[in-house]
Amino acid sequence: MVTIAADTTTGAGVIRSRQSSLTATTSTIILLATSFALAPDRAQAQWWTAAPADYEDCAERVEKSLLSGESKAAALSNCESKFAGRRKRGGGYAYHDFMQNRTFDIAGPNPTAAEQKTIDEQYAIYLNNQRRNIILAAFAKKQSEAQQQAAVEADFRNDAATPVVAKNTPAVALPRPRPKQQRAAKGPDCATEPLACGWSKLSSGLKDIKDALFGTSAPGRTNRT
Repeated sequence: MVTIAADTTTGAGVIRSRQSSLTATTSTIILLATSFALAPDRAQAQWWTAAPADYEDCAERVEKSLLSGESKAAALSNCESKFAGRRKRGGGYAYHDFMQNRTFDIAGPNPTAAEQKTIDEQYAIYLNNQRRNIILAAFAKKQSEAQQQAAVEADFRNDAATPVVAKNTPAVALPRPRPKQQRAAKGPDCATEPLACGWSKLSSGLKDIKDALFGTSAPGRTNRT
């Protein structure tokens, strides 16, 4: 009886041991299967959460996302702030400096320290050229104004020195003075010579009185001997 009981107890223990091993094996298989099933999803999630390589990559992700409106505009602005360079068709990147309106070739999506130094040096040269152009333009304007003023003054002096030519107007015939002989024969003009006119009238009156008293003497008589 004891032996049977012992054998029975031993058999039950073996059965329980086999059941535990089977349960562990099943759990391991399920865990491995779950891991293999989730591996592609995790890899895909890791690809989407990786940082964009350059501006074009960043902008493409924003376009494929569900963002819209202000959120989409903010995301694109963030891409611009992160990456200064833009892809070139032949490879490489280009950086456009709006301050000097010039494009520089760069190696990566953002200028390196050496490339940024070159860009800054070129910007300093650009500013110096701008200042020089402004000074030259101001000097040329002032010189042009001085020349115009001198020309105006010269024209004014020429106009003052040029004699004024009378316009062609029909000549007016001036009254010609009468000859003295005609004036003596006809008598003085009382309008222009009142004194002579008065004396002539007085002489004529005296002659008339003399003729009335003594008669008119015959002219041309000569005494005969």
